[in-house]
Amino acid sequence: MGAKTSREPLSRERTLAAAVALADTAGLKALTMRRLAADLGVEAMSLYYHLPGKEGLLDGLVETVINEINAEVALAETNNDWRTGLRRRFLAAREIMLRHPWAPGLLSSRKTIPFGVYAYYDAIVATLINGGFSHRIAHRALHAFGSLALGFAQEIFSPASAGGDTDVDAAEEELSAMAEALPHLTAMMAAETHDAADPTLGWCDSQVEFEFTIDLLLDGIARAQD
Repeated sequence: MGAKTSREPLSRERTLAAAVALADTAGLKALTMRRLAADLGVEAMSLYYHLPGKEGLLDGLVETVINEINAEVALAETNNDWRTGLRRRFLAAREIMLRHPWAPGLLSSRKTIPFGVYAYYDAIVATLINGGFSHRIAHRALHAFGSLALGFAQEIFSPASAGGDTDVDAAEEELSAMAEALPHLTAMMAAETHDAADPTLGWCDSQVEFEFTIDLLLDGIARAQD
């Protein structure tokens, strides 16, 4: 008689890991409980023992990505000055977002904020306080950083990105149709076409733009310390 094949038991962690992999390969719209169950080789109903439906699944995805960011940041952190430490932190977070390009839109659309997000921003405040800033300046810095601290920039002209997708072609066609009425905006967008080698998370979020904005903010915060 042949040996029985053991199968890894289903768990919340295993389910979420499979969900992240599915979203990475097929996109967030392809992520359904039925599709996820098929990938895991289980019945769809068995997923509900670990996640309370689709909304619970999406909350779990956000939690997983935030945990991944915190782990990546921990690897990147050393005993640096506040500016170098924050820059490395934000770029480490961006590496995760580029790995999961659906994550910024999903994170921006959730009704609840995972504890890991609060812990992440608490560490940013600690870095600023230890760097000699007051709580007042640290508070204003958090407002200035916004989502950049988590590795992505909120889109300006692409509402579709809130759902994880940006229809760049459609948006460009719309701008072209309004070129006469919006000459300066149209000219700017035409001039700022992203280089194919520049990683992007959306129309207004390339790596070059991200790093430019972070450095600009860090320069301003440094002046506030004087």
